[in-house]
Amino acid sequence: MSTLTPARTAARTGTLLALASMTLVQLGLAVSVDLIDRIGAEGAAWLRLAWAGVLLLVIVRPRRSSFTGRSLAASAALGVVTAGVTMLFMEAVARLPLGTASALEFLGPLGVAVARSRGGRALVWPVLAGVGVLLLTEPWQGHVEVVGVLFALGAAACWASYILLTQVVGDEVSGLQGLAVSLPVAGLVATLVAGPSTIPQLTWQLVVIGIGLALLLPVVPFALEMLALRRLNTASFGTLMSLEPAIALTVGLVLLHQVPGLWPVLGVGFVVAAGIGAERTGARDHRPALDDELACAPA
Repeated sequence: MSTLTPARTAARTGTLLALASMTLVQLGLAVSVDLIDRIGAEGAAWLRLAWAGVLLLVIVRPRRSSFTGRSLAASAALGVVTAGVTMLFMEAVARLPLGTASALEFLGPLGVAVARSRGGRALVWPVLAGVGVLLLTEPWQGHVEVVGVLFALGAAACWASYILLTQVVGDEVSGLQGLAVSLPVAGLVATLVAGPSTIPQLTWQLVVIGIGLALLLPVVPFALEMLALRRLNTASFGTLMSLEPAIALTVGLVLLHQVPGLWPVLGVGFVVAAGIGAERTGARDHRPALDDELACAPA
């Protein structure tokens, strides 16, 4: 009986963490649709991020001694792009089917996977993804939701930055200390953007709902992603994200009754295929120590 090498074990664990994160993200987005109807896309994003920041500060209590100047700056930058990807994507979901928005957003991880992959064949995958995007948006129908597409593409750019910064923070900061800085920063950015218009609309019921949604998305999924990126390189992680549009399509169909047409289904298939083909490597070549990575509070 063959024994898995440490690298292979790390790759398998990282894959399971990433899959769990993607599933929770899509469930959280589906559950947030009703909240969007009540306080708007920006308001829903703000409520989740604000509570996520508070929860991480209370649970983890980040210590200044855990950070270098570089890692603290990277954690703060991660918070800014976290706010960007969350708020832009919520705006996209308010205008596009969940599967379509997720497939467009996936172009960010796909770009990371292609940029980090080896060989000239990598140029095939952006072309394949481009075909998928055309099928998803169906411009020949004459009713493309341009604003929604632009929001999704903006979220894609933020997501690419999020992957790169998450790996840097995860490598340099133990446990969830980095996340306990980035999510409060994300909550602060979201508050500056959406807080003034949303706070007057809040009720105690919405406040309680916001706590639950913050745990479902982003607290638990982002923590899982950070742990996954300690075990996987960015190309492999970006490739795994190719499954997210398919998960989103399924969740949208089952929970939101969003029945896609033939072309969007084919489009998601093209985008997923592009992600799978972008990179097939598994574990990272050089992995930092994983000591105390699950320690959520200071000793």
